[in-house]
Amino acid sequence: MGQKPKNQKIRAQKYNKRRSLTEEWENPSALIDADADPRHETLHLDRSSAQAAYGFFYISFVHATALSMKKQSENRGANNISLCLLCAHQAQPCDGVALQMTLLFFITRPSRVRASKIAIAQFHEHAVGISRNRPEVIQNPENWIVKVICTLCVRTHSLDACLDYFSKTLTPSIAFEVVRGLNNPELALKFFQLSRVNLNLCHSFRTYSFLLRSLSEMGLHESAKAVYDCMNIDGHSPDASVLGFLVSSATDAGKFKIARTWVDGVEFSLVVYNKLLNQLVRGNQVDEAVCFFREQMGLHGRFDSCSFNILIRGLCRIGKVDKAFDLFNEMRGFGCSPDVITYNTLINGFCRVNEVDRGHDLLKELLSKNDLSPDVVTYTSIISGYCKLGKMEKASILFNNMISSGIKPNAFTFNILINGFGKVGDMVSAENMYEEMLLLGCAPDIVTFTSLIDGHCRTGKVERSLKLWHELNARNLSPNEYTFAILINALCKENRLHEARGFLRDLKWRHIVAQPFMYNPVIDGFCKAGNVDEANVILAEMEEKRCKPDKITFTILIIGHCMKGRLSEAISIFNRMLGTGCAPDSITMTSLISCLLKAGMPNEAYRIMQIASEDFNLGLKSLKRNVPLRTNTDIPVAV
Repeated sequence: MGQKPKNQKIRAQKYNKRRSLTEEWENPSALIDADADPRHETLHLDRSSAQAAYGFFYISFVHATALSMKKQSENRGANNISLCLLCAHQAQPCDGVALQMTLLFFITRPSRVRASKIAIAQFHEHAVGISRNRPEVIQNPENWIVKVICTLCVRTHSLDACLDYFSKTLTPSIAFEVVRGLNNPELALKFFQLSRVNLNLCHSFRTYSFLLRSLSEMGLHESAKAVYDCMNIDGHSPDASVLGFLVSSATDAGKFKIARTWVDGVEFSLVVYNKLLNQLVRGNQVDEAVCFFREQMGLHGRFDSCSFNILIRGLCRIGKVDKAFDLFNEMRGFGCSPDVITYNTLINGFCRVNEVDRGHDLLKELLSKNDLSPDVVTYTSIISGYCKLGKMEKASILFNNMISSGIKPNAFTFNILINGFGKVGDMVSAENMYEEMLLLGCAPDIVTFTSLIDGHCRTGKVERSLKLWHELNARNLSPNEYTFAILINALCKENRLHEARGFLRDLKWRHIVAQPFMYNPVIDGFCKAGNVDEANVILAEMEEKRCKPDKITFTILIIGHCMKGRLSEAISIFNRMLGTGCAPDSITMTSLISCLLKAGMPNEAYRIMQIASEDFNLGLKSLKRNVPLRTNTDIPVAV
C-alpha cells in the first residue's frame, strides 16, 4: 500500500516537469521573435558562434519534442516523422557554416519530430563539449554543403527559399560537385540555370565540360547546345576532346545542324570528321556531305582516303557516278592514294548504272599497280554487271581470269553466275557452275537453289525443280517466299493445281510471311478451271495468314465470278475491294463493266463507270458509248 502513493508521486513529478517545459516553450520569445516563422528563419552563423548554434539547435530540438508530445496526446492517430540527428549519428558539422546548412536543411522541411532520450542525450553531450570520441565522417564542410544541396534539389520543387543562403555559400567548386553528385542531367541543368541566372555564378570549365557530356549522353542535344553557348559567353573555350564527343554524339542522333555548329572553326581528329561524313551519307544527305567536305578541306585540308571512300560510296549510291569519278581523280591532288576499297566502290557504282565497261577499265588499271591487287569483291561486281546485261560470255571469261589469278570465288559469285545462266536459259552452264561450286568446297545456300529452280522452271523442267526442292530440304535449308512462289507459279502453268495447293498448305508450317504473289497463281488457276468456290477458300486461308489481297487478287476473283455468271458476288467483291482501300485499275474496271453489259445490267455498269471516272480518274471512253444511260431500273441482277 505504501508503494502505490510513492509511484503516483513520481509520476506526478514527471508530469509537472513535462508540463512546465511545455508551457515554457509555447511562448519562446526569449530566443526567437514571436512574429518570425521558424520554418523560414535563416540562421546566419559564423565559425566563432558554432558552439552557441549547437546549443540553440538543442533547445529548439527539445522544444519541438515537447510540442510533439503535446500534439500526440491530443491526436494519437497522427503519424510522426522521426528526425535522424545527423550531428549524432551521421556526419558532424565542424564549423558554423556547415551547421548553418544543416539547420537550413531541416527548417525548409518542417515536420513533427519524435526524439528519443538517447538521441537528446547524445546531442546534449556534443553541444556542451563532452561528447565521446567518434571519427567524423565528413572532414571538409564543403562536402556537407554539397550533400545538402543535392538533397534539396532532388526533394524540393523550388529552391527560391534557399537562394539567399546559396548566394553566400555557393562557389564554382561546390557547384561542380553538386552537378556531378546529382547524377541526373536534367536536374543538374536546372541547378546550373538557377545558380547562373539568379545568383550570377560563373561556373568553372569542369562544370561546363561535365554537364555537356552528361546532356549529350542522354540525347539532350538542344540543351547541350544552350549550355555550350553559355560556356562561350562566360569566356571558356571547350577543348577538342569535349567538342569531338559532342559532334560524335549529335551525329549519331541525326542532329546534323547542331553538329555543324560545333565543327565550325575548330580542328578535330580525322575520326570525328569521317564519322560526321558517314552519318550524313547514311542519312541521304550526300550533297551536304560533299559541301561540308570541301569547306573543311579549304580550312584544314585534313582528310584521308577513308573520307574520300565515304563520299564516293554515297555518290554511287544515288547514281552520281560521274561526280564520284571526279572525286576519285582529285584524291592524289590532296595527297591521298586510292585503295582497293576505293576501286571496288567505284566499280560497283559503274556496274549498278550498267556502265560495266568503265568498271572493267578500272579493274585493268588496278591490275597494273604494283602496290594494289583486286580481290573477290572487285571481280564479283563486274561479273554481276555483265550477268545483269545478259553478257554471260564476258562474265565467264572474267570468272576464269579470277580463278587463274588465285582468287577463290565465294557463294555470292557462284549465285550471280547461276542466276545469270538461268535467266538466259542456259541451264547446262548453270548446272556446271553448281558442280564447280561443290568441287571448290563452297557450300550452296537457299539463293543457289532458288536460282536453279527458277532457271529450270523457265525452261519447263518442273520435275528437275522438284528434285532440287527435295535436295535443299535434305540439306536443312529453309526455302523463302520466292522459292515457294517460283514453284507454285510453274505448277499452275502446267495445270497441276492440287500440287500447287499442297505448297500453299506447307506454308502453315514455315516461318514465312505470306505474300499475295504466292496465292494469286493458284486462285487464278482455280478460277480459270471454273472452281471459284475453291478460289474463295484459298482467299480465306490467305487472310487467315494475315496476307491482305492486292489489286491482282481482287481482279482475278472478279473476272472468275463474272465468267461463272455469279455477277452479284463479283459486285460484292468489287465493293469489298473499294472498302479495303485497294484501288482498281483499268483492267479491273473494264472486265467488270464488260461482263455487266453482256449480262444486261447497264445500271450497275453505269455506277461502276462513274466510280472509275470520278474516284479513280480512269478513262473508259470506249465503253461509254455502249452504256445506255438511265435505262430500266427494274432489270434483275443475274445470279
